[in-house]
Amino acid sequence: MAKKRVVIGMSGGVDSSVSAHLLKKQGYEVVGVFMKNWEDDDSDGYCSSREDWIDAVSVADVIGLDIEAVNFSAEYKERVFSDFLREYQAGRTPNPDVMCNAEIKFKAFLDHAVRIGADYIATGHYARVRKANNKFELLKAVDSSKDQSYFLHRLNQAQLSKTLFPLGEIHKLDVRKIAQQLKLPNANKKDSTGICFIGERPFREFLNRYLARQPGPIKTPEGKLVGQHIGLSFYTIGQRKGIGIGGIKNLQNADGCSDAWYVARKDMINNTLYVAQGHGHPWLLSHTLIADQASWIAGTAPDLNCLMAKTRYRQTDVAAQLDVSNENQFQLAFTNPQWAVTPGQHAVLYQGDVCLGGGVIGNFGH
Repeated sequence: MAKKRVVIGMSGGVDSSVSAHLLKKQGYEVVGVFMKNWEDDDSDGYCSSREDWIDAVSVADVIGLDIEAVNFSAEYKERVFSDFLREYQAGRTPNPDVMCNAEIKFKAFLDHAVRIGADYIATGHYARVRKANNKFELLKAVDSSKDQSYFLHRLNQAQLSKTLFPLGEIHKLDVRKIAQQLKLPNANKKDSTGICFIGERPFREFLNRYLARQPGPIKTPEGKLVGQHIGLSFYTIGQRKGIGIGGIKNLQNADGCSDAWYVARKDMINNTLYVAQGHGHPWLLSHTLIADQASWIAGTAPDLNCLMAKTRYRQTDVAAQLDVSNENQFQLAFTNPQWAVTPGQHAVLYQGDVCLGGGVIGNFGH
């Protein structure tokens, strides 16, 4: 019987490299694809795609599999980056990794893989897929410190039915050990933490190339003028550093304390940035939120009132009440108010280890 063919996205990093090895060990016919999705400024030192390609080829050689490079930069620009810039221009803080997964890794890449005869695709994400009651479920990874289900919550049944996550049951420490045992050339390579496919670079400087600066006032919740911002697009809710009001950081609040200042609100109509003093300021706490562009892994909204939610990737799951107003929107009410809920980020819902889906945070209530 012919082996099942798996086409794996190989980034040149240790996770996708070990994933390819594990798949081969499991008896699949494994083919590597290196995705090139950014080429605007490939030569400036931040976009490391040339080195990553060399690493991916070296690893494929050690493991013993064919690899090809495929350029999805046009799709990335059209489907991910244009949306990313639109969101920033509207004063929100988008998460391009979520869109990149939904539109590139599990759409453009999946389509390409199917064209070259793939039965499945695979990536080095830390997550799991399980079939239960004739539906595919997305589950958190066993290694909770590396779980990436948050970034995968927009995947649908068709995508999950074709996807393998070889690292779902493995801890990161063991992945490194496997890479070292195999003597992979990238065994000790540092994990990438930059924007999906754009690399690690000074972020404000990067946005400067694409977004116009529109300076305006920085005010306190009481309306006191305390500085000038460079443009609302360049700030995010909860931001503490780089606000540009360092000279007043020791201003005492009503309790006589000199707490740090945080970005608390953006008034797009009046081009005003509001900052609040103290981590626990009421303007930084939200009891409710409304999320748009709802996406449900099962295809329909969960029939649950009480579940767990994350409003940012590194957050611990928190209890929330779900109210689905229509197929594109839902509301969450939190048992405990959440800090720095940020428009443009994603509210992702869970029942235990099962990721149910999520949406883009729009409005929130204090």
